Amino acid sequence: MANPSSPAIPQAMTAPVVGAVSISGRSREMEDALCVRPNLCSPEINRRRPLHYFAVFDGHGGAQVSSLCRERMHTLLEEELVRVRDSFRAAAETPQATAEAALKDAWVTAMKNCFQRMDMIVGNCCRCWGTANQSSCSHKKAGLIGSTAAVVVLTDEHIVVANCGDSRAVLSRRGRALPLSVDHKPNRPDELARIEALGGRVIYSHGARVEGILAMSRAIGDRFLRPFVIPEPEVTLTRRGPEDEFLVLGSDGLWDVMPNEMVCDVARECLRENIPPAEWANDEEASSTLFPSQSASAATLLTRLAVGRNSRDNITVIVVDLKRNEKIN
Repeated sequence: MANPSSPAIPQAMTAPVVGAVSISGRSREMEDALCVRPNLCSPEINRRRPLHYFAVFDGHGGAQVSSLCRERMHTLLEEELVRVRDSFRAAAETPQATAEAALKDAWVTAMKNCFQRMDMIVGNCCRCWGTANQSSCSHKKAGLIGSTAAVVVLTDEHIVVANCGDSRAVLSRRGRALPLSVDHKPNRPDELARIEALGGRVIYSHGARVEGILAMSRAIGDRFLRPFVIPEPEVTLTRRGPEDEFLVLGSDGLWDVMPNEMVCDVARECLRENIPPAEWANDEEASSTLFPSQSASAATLLTRLAVGRNSRDNITVIVVDLKRNEKIN
């Protein structure tokens, strides 16, 4: 029998097996960024249990905003989850249906505040993204620098997705691809109506573009395109189930050339067969692969297929295996 006075032995912390790859592809500049934070925090909104954070940021006009999002977004989210704990406490004692709705409201509030604060930080950065006394600032260029932000938070019970822009999160459930976000394209009917109601225009020049400039209708940054381009995310809360297989989170360098179903089919086969990425990845892919695993094999193969299907953009892919966990420090 264990001695009750002896200190408890901490249980090993676990997290889903993750593979992540980010490559420049055929683009000259690398403007994508990703962030993987297993066991980010254990907030009261999640009953003091750990949650896991994954994010893809696709920059445009430069890599400054996407890099800043990679460095700061997760810390802002931690702070916002602390701020919503009082509303969650009140919801915890209500009937289940009401508590579920209140939980979603708390997540929506935390995510929207997080994105808004991130956008304010970007707006307050020096125009030259350096020291304030530099004289080489380009105000026009700075006003057109921005980034998408697709953030996934995984708990034991839910998948929370906050999306701003045209990066995307897709869940494979029962062998089918279930999109958890909807791209913010300027010709999406509701986004087009919003832009035009504010006096903006969507001009077709190599695709639909806000004021003929930006091929997405929501983003962090892009100050010169306000109020038409906004940093407000759309947030979804999806209850997890036993038939959930994996998540794929990616930038549009993947989704522009591969449909959701194909991406999930490829990832599913990789997760079944345990293909070591080192056997067929080139040097760039090998150096960009995190957490070598079946998930890493899937992420690496998806980037290679996107390049092979003539993607001209940076390509970032995160594959989260919902069936396997690993111990982490």
